Amino acid sequence: MSGKPTPDELRREIVDVVSKNGGHLASSLGAVELTCALTDVFNPEHDRILWDVGHQSYAWKLLTKRRKPFSTLREFGGESPFVNPDESEADAFVAGHAGNALAAALGMAAARDARGGDEHVVAVVGDASLANGETLEALNNCAAITKKLILVVNDNAMAISPSRGAMARFLGRLISNVRYNRVKAAAEAAGHRLKLTFLRKAYHGLEQMIKSIWLGNTFFEQFGLRYVGPVDGHDLDALRNALTVAKEDKRGVVVHVITEKGKGFAPAESDPSRWHGVGPFDLSNPKAPPAPKKAGWSDVFGVALAEEARRDGRVCAVVAAMKDGTGLVDFAREFPNRFYDVGISESCAVTFAAGLAKAGERPVVAIYSTFLQRAFDQIMHDVCILNLPVVFAIDRAGCVGADGRTHHGMFDIPMLRCLPNISILQPRDASSLRAMLAAAFEHGGPVAIRWPRGVPASVPASSEPLAWGRARQVSAPDAHVQLWALGDQVPKALEAAELLSARGVEAGVVDAVFVKPFDAELLARQRTAGAFVASLENGAIAGGFGEAIGADVRFGWPDRFVGHGTVAELEREFSFTAKDVADGIASALRKAGR
Repeated sequence: MSGKPTPDELRREIVDVVSKNGGHLASSLGAVELTCALTDVFNPEHDRILWDVGHQSYAWKLLTKRRKPFSTLREFGGESPFVNPDESEADAFVAGHAGNALAAALGMAAARDARGGDEHVVAVVGDASLANGETLEALNNCAAITKKLILVVNDNAMAISPSRGAMARFLGRLISNVRYNRVKAAAEAAGHRLKLTFLRKAYHGLEQMIKSIWLGNTFFEQFGLRYVGPVDGHDLDALRNALTVAKEDKRGVVVHVITEKGKGFAPAESDPSRWHGVGPFDLSNPKAPPAPKKAGWSDVFGVALAEEARRDGRVCAVVAAMKDGTGLVDFAREFPNRFYDVGISESCAVTFAAGLAKAGERPVVAIYSTFLQRAFDQIMHDVCILNLPVVFAIDRAGCVGADGRTHHGMFDIPMLRCLPNISILQPRDASSLRAMLAAAFEHGGPVAIRWPRGVPASVPASSEPLAWGRARQVSAPDAHVQLWALGDQVPKALEAAELLSARGVEAGVVDAVFVKPFDAELLARQRTAGAFVASLENGAIAGGFGEAIGADVRFGWPDRFVGHGTVAELEREFSFTAKDVADGIASALRKAGR
């Protein structure tokens, strides 16, 4: 590509890089023309363009002086997987989670007004994010706080899966109003033929009259914002015109843009959910990578929850726009009346589940660790205070690899461990996950079960039944060094014990099973016998499991935000391999004179 690339050239480059590195494909392909129009109408180095989630931002990276590093997307030490202000001045704000763009843009607009600045502030928000509580709270304050803010609604009728709820239906009515859109299309066609760019204001004034006749006052105008649209999100001229109108208007403006997720890449157009986020694929035969032959943690959970639902008619599932990612597609199909998707509204999901539990149901909130932290107050205030039987099925707990610092699930243990009444467990294999889920329904209070991304590792099977609050001794119960490991860290602990044994240091391994309540009796017996205790957890060390048990040496993720790369690369960077564990224990023993 030379000069400013065309939309087709941008799409080719995006598909080429994602085919090699993996990434979020369908969303970025759908936003290409919109990105081109934004960079044509606004100055990325002066104006503030905020993206709601970085899934749609690959063309933005290419158009803001990052064509060369874009080939390293998601690689260790390479281009960030999401919008990253540390990487480029054009990235106005962090964008890993949905729902924050409008509130942050409102803050920037208020700061601009206070100092008399002239930069434009634009929030690009997906239609699914529009129903997020934080977005609605910001929308409620826009007219009161600033007179000039632009909200671009990128409407593709989808989050990862198709959008749901009243907001999606409202946007659909705006798009599908036949009479309005026929007149609007005829006016646009005439304008294009005559190239009446200088009459842009007059045209959009007429458009306002048409809308008032056939659509009435739109939802957005009730909030004091002018509504422009719907605009064809793949018509570059129409986009430039609409954005220019918004730029020149003295008021706050909403530009409603209709896009197609996966646009320009046939496989993603036909199945945008499957092509939302993909690993590397063969560009000569573009098929989404098949599911792993061995069931992953999410798959095991989905099957186990369906089994529990068949046994108990009170069992139900709650998700926040993550049915596919949490392994509940089959559950939703089998139990449609016991499956609830509240959209990108995690705090609502938790309190909704609390309401279900208070009314006698047995809800499971299936959610990624990084998204659960968006609902901390609801967990504390609405679930734990009432000691309600809500089960939190925490997927992607720990390091997730290439998605990086906004998506690592490293903070759920410190976040939850401080709350009274909640129990926290972590399985080491598929059978223990099934046992934990069954036990959680019997327990009667809040229970969190966490597991990492990927496929359960093969570890020695346990013949011991799950006992509440009890750990399992995996090896060498009498060793003077004991490695207390959580779930997926048990195989690493066993490998580290072997490395220590080769150095003449006998070490036992404990599958902790419970983060809270941990097995204080077993720990006390080991301490009484003079054991040196190490902890291993796929989570933050600060406030984590090792701190809870008072381990002599603690292994996990450091007190900083971890970047992107493969899990193996990041473990090497932060000295968290089996060899690092063995070396660290040996060093600590020497320092302690043991």
